[in-house]
Amino acid sequence: MNKQFYEYRFILICVLLIAAIIAVYWPVYSYNFVKYDDDLYVTNNINVHSGLNFKSIHWAFTSGYASNWHPVTWISHMIDYQLFKNWAGGYHLINVLFHILNTLILFYVLMRMTGALWPSVFVAAAFALHPLHVESVAWIAERKDLLSTFFWLLTMWAYVRYVENPKLKWYLAAILLFVLGLMSKPMVVTLPFVLLLLDYWPLRRKITWRLLTEKIPFFAGSLAACVITYFVQQRSGATIAVEIMCLKARIANAFISYLTYITNMIWPSRLAVLYPHPGNAFSVTKAIISGLLLVIASIIFIYLGRRRRYFTVGWLWYLGTLVPVIGLVQAGLQAMADRYTYMTLTGLFIIIAFSASEFVPKWRNRNIILGCLAVVVLSGWAFTASVQLKYWKDSLPLFEHTLQITENNPLILEDYATYLSELGRFDEAIEQSNKFLKLKPKSAEAHNNLGNIFLQTGKTDQAIEQFRLAIKYNPGLAQAFFNLASALKKQGKPQDSIEYYKQAVKVKPDYVDAYLNLAITLNELKKSDQAIEYFNKALELDPGNVFVHGHLSMALAAVGKTDEAIKEVRFVLKARPADAEMYRNLGLLLGKKGDTVGAIKAYQAALQIDPNRTDVRQLLETALKKQTVP
Repeated sequence: MNKQFYEYRFILICVLLIAAIIAVYWPVYSYNFVKYDDDLYVTNNINVHSGLNFKSIHWAFTSGYASNWHPVTWISHMIDYQLFKNWAGGYHLINVLFHILNTLILFYVLMRMTGALWPSVFVAAAFALHPLHVESVAWIAERKDLLSTFFWLLTMWAYVRYVENPKLKWYLAAILLFVLGLMSKPMVVTLPFVLLLLDYWPLRRKITWRLLTEKIPFFAGSLAACVITYFVQQRSGATIAVEIMCLKARIANAFISYLTYITNMIWPSRLAVLYPHPGNAFSVTKAIISGLLLVIASIIFIYLGRRRRYFTVGWLWYLGTLVPVIGLVQAGLQAMADRYTYMTLTGLFIIIAFSASEFVPKWRNRNIILGCLAVVVLSGWAFTASVQLKYWKDSLPLFEHTLQITENNPLILEDYATYLSELGRFDEAIEQSNKFLKLKPKSAEAHNNLGNIFLQTGKTDQAIEQFRLAIKYNPGLAQAFFNLASALKKQGKPQDSIEYYKQAVKVKPDYVDAYLNLAITLNELKKSDQAIEYFNKALELDPGNVFVHGHLSMALAAVGKTDEAIKEVRFVLKARPADAEMYRNLGLLLGKKGDTVGAIKAYQAALQIDPNRTDVRQLLETALKKQTVP
């Protein structure tokens, strides 16, 4: 009966944790993709759109796309795309599901290791509801956070089972799950260090050579992941050289960030998707004070840890798991990021939860007081998380909120300007672009984006000027070559545009849109044989692209390959059965072959879709007359 009671209590706690997460995160089913890495990971990623197949899986394991090597994350997005296509809510709900699983596994593993129910509940609830974790859950591109933590926690579970029952199957399971975690996000490299901390507490294993030796495969995996990540980020240009950002600036930012994460944990306010790095213009005073406070805190926690080991374990967990992302090796333009706390704050939560009962006076109703205090704190965090979540509904509130609470944030300014132009708010977009260029006058991306805005507003000469500046500052920016080619074509210079389209695909060999537009331009210049060659190159990269198939049909028809052209038109109509233009083209091709009956049916289908097509009606009348002539 007693055992049954504990089982029911455990299930009830799990249900309450799930309910709390749903209460905070339920609105995400109606949220959109954001124009901040979601395009890289999903909306504009043709490899993800191709779904799960040998070619896409091979790409996932061999690509350093988005400056990361995380094949399991890519496969996860591919599965999502097969399930949800362009419905962002589906991706969001899967993120929430992983967050629920991570919370439950953390609760279970902590309770199994420590035997302490209520401290484990608090740690799991804090993990579930803290506002700093909103970024990891609400941002589709941060699926890697959730996945890597999922495998991190499963590794801990398998490791605990191995310690309890040292059989090879549990040891191998822990290694396999750890490797899957590394292939989800390289931040898992610190897990072997955490396993050693768990050996110290709460597992209380005796430190022996065997204990250290059994960690060798884990540390070897971490080393391999570090090497791969370094080369991928170095090759993609994500890492920032010491000449640009000095070592002193990196160390200073590390001290300040460590302390800021703690203050944000206690009082989570003014949270942003990007905190711009101050670079070499850091505050020496702030860095020194932060460093001294960290040293003092370390001395206190290690001293207290002599009798209560969770102080040492929790503090070193926090410090150690942040090392890969604390900025000593700087990748990206951020000083810090909320998403980096997704697993790291667990160490601080452990300190709070396991020390609370010991350092509160032994009053008569101490447990009730502690419970009420925990509910108040968790409720405050949950409310703040729900407020923070609203900024992730769309790109506009996300960018505007970030710009309101941060200064000198060029990257968000750039994305904000781009998104404003997509909304048709061109004057505001130009204003934001100019603000960005004051901060980064030699930014090729900014000049390219401003050129796009000018091109959309009919200011072709100004657009061309901006695209040329973009190419000047970054000759490897394929999109600038593409945009310049499009602008020149719009200006009535198709022959000049061809050379820039070719330059775009030379810089970026998988640039499908550049191949497509190059081929269309060649076909318009009556160079259909060359056009067909580039259409086929585009289809090698994106076999299901209906636009390529549609334009290829016209090029094939131009060189007399009518049967092949018909095949391409039918492919398009299978994917887009309501395309009146394609039915018109099919009718023309069938008529060219002498299939008048087929042509009539095609024209009739086109008119059913769009009865106002007078050109199709004339073609139909001609075909009907031809059919009646003996």
